[in-house]
Order: sequence, then structure tokens, then C-alpha cells
Amino acid sequence: MSEPALRLEGVSRRFRTEAGELPVLTGADMRLEAGEIVALVAPSGTGKSTLLHLAGLLEKPDAGEVFVGGRAAGTLSDDARTAIRRTDIGFVYQFHHLLPEFTAEENVVLPQMADAVPRATAQARARQLLASFGLTGRENHRPGRLSGGEQQRVAIARALANAPRILLADEPTGNLDVGTSELVFTELLAAVRGQGVAALIATHNPALAARMDRVVTLRDGRVVPG
Repeated sequence: MSEPALRLEGVSRRFRTEAGELPVLTGADMRLEAGEIVALVAPSGTGKSTLLHLAGLLEKPDAGEVFVGGRAAGTLSDDARTAIRRTDIGFVYQFHHLLPEFTAEENVVLPQMADAVPRATAQARARQLLASFGLTGRENHRPGRLSGGEQQRVAIARALANAPRILLADEPTGNLDVGTSELVFTELLAAVRGQGVAALIATHNPALAARMDRVVTLRDGRVVPG
């Protein structure tokens, strides 16, 4: 059996509070196969964001291991972890976090140039991605001149710019109205499936979750079928 795109093995995470230690994840296991789109549906406060941060190597677990493409991340240097995040993992958040002083195209170009992609190649890739999200003609607009849905489309294009093997999304349409959310999510699914990306998408929307390959939730600090 080939290695999954992402594997969490016995991952635990706890936080110190004034009342003592708060366990959030307690021996969580999960596999995310290449090309698979998985919904993460769980109540607020149960550890969804923590799980995504650990999976994306933004935090280190207190115990257990995170494997990206079969490679254990726990013993890697900070520079090596950063390199994996830059090349193998794309992130989309509820709020777009675009750089306001740059255009839509520049926001998608920048992560590619950080990975040493030539500017002309990065610009062509950015235009292609933005066009796939219906943003032709909006490439030179700064975020302040884009609607909420357009801003989130740019954020998704940015996350896919370096052709990651894994996409992690935390309520990617949670800040949009119902109609815009449906449209953006449809485009997100099409882009992820078209590129064969493994995606873990946290959402509170059961209708959106039902459109993914399977659903998982968090219960007592562990990942279980939804």
C-alpha cells in the first residue's frame, strides 16, 4: 500500500490554562489519501483548528507523529518544516488573509517566487488559476476592490499556487453568504479534484460536508467517522 499524503499517528496536544492543563487531542490517528477530500465536522472548541495546525506543521504535537508523504516531521529542523509547508501544503482560512497592498495576481505570484519559481512562470500560473475561479479581468485589483467571495477565491488560488499535495482549509466559506459560499465551495472542489490534491476541509455546513468523499469528527480528542 502506498503512503498516504498525510498521516497522523497517536497525536496528542494539550494547552496550559489557569485551571491547569487542557487536553485537546489525545492519541488522534488519521489518514488522508492522495486525491481524497475529507470533511472535518465537529463542534467549536473540540480541536478542529488544532488538528489542522498540527497537520500543517504549524505546531508540534506533545506526543505522536505527523507524516507528510511518508516523511516523519517530528525530527525535522524548523527550516525543513518550513520547506514542506511551502511546497507540499496549501492553507485556506475563513478570513482570506490576503496582502492588501498587492494585487490579486501578485498575491498568487508571491508564494511561487518564495519557492524560487521564475516571475514569468509564476505570473502565468497565477493568471491560469485566477481564470479558473472566474477572476479574469480582476487580476490587477487589490483586495479592497474585490468582493468577499472574490477575495476568498484569490486565497484559494494562492493556496494552490505551488501545486501542493495537501490542502488544509479551516471553514473556507464560513465568512460568506449562503449563495456565495455555495459557488466558492463548488469552485474549490473542482480545483482540488482537478489537481488531485488531498484535502482536509473543516466546515460546519452538513450540506457541504456531504459533497466530500467522507466525513470525520473529533470525539474525546480522537478522530472518528462522522
